Parts: sequence; structure tokens; C-alpha cells
Amino acid sequence: QVQLVESGGGLVQPGGSLRLSCAASGSIGSIVAMGWYRQAPGNQRELVATIGSGGDTNYVDSVKGRFTISRDNSKNTMYLQMNSPKPEDTALYYCKAVAKSGWTMKDYWGQGTQVTVSS
Repeated sequence: QVQLVESGGGLVQPGGSLRLSCAASGSIGSIVAMGWYRQAPGNQRELVATIGSGGDTNYVDSVKGRFTISRDNSKNTMYLQMNSPKPEDTALYYCKAVAKSGWTMKDYWGQGTQVTVSS
């Protein structure tokens, strides 16, 4: 089992910055990849960024050059640095971990942290 707790959300002005954190606990060694997803009202949950165990990263086109995903293995924490956010980035942001579970993979989700971009 893996437990994920997000923090750092809030109100930010367009062009500002915000850093989200996702603290992982439990079977940390079973995690093979982590990522950030978001869901705006009326929309489906969408991928924002992912980071593999080797540090390889992937971003949705709309956040490339503005957001940076990273992880600190010594703190069992993943981050999403949000620079120059736009109003369309407003959403509930979720942390996800993909972990080995026996012979299969299992997804674990955090409870979400709200990000509102507004002046």
C-alpha cells in the first residue's frame, strides 16, 4: 500500500508561482512512477506531468516550459513547480503513484489540492 498526501495548493495570480508537494508513505520501494493530474469542473481528469524512477519526465503540451516536475527521494516527496500559471490551469490537482503489487501494477491517488489562478 502507498499513501499520498498533496499540499501547497491555493490562490495564485496569473504570472505568479506556486509549488505543489506530494508526500508518499507506505511501500515506497514499490513505486515505479509518479505523476500529477488535474481536473477542472465539468472536465475529465487529465495528465499534467509524470516522472519515472530514473528521473525521466513527461509533460502535457499546455504546461511545457512553465511547470516542472521533480522528486526528492530522500524526503519521499514529489513536487510540481508551477511558474507563470494561467487561469485555465485552475483545477483540483491530484498526485498519482504507480507501484508494483505482486505480479501487477496498481495506481494510488492522493485526495487532491485545489489550485485557483485568478487576479
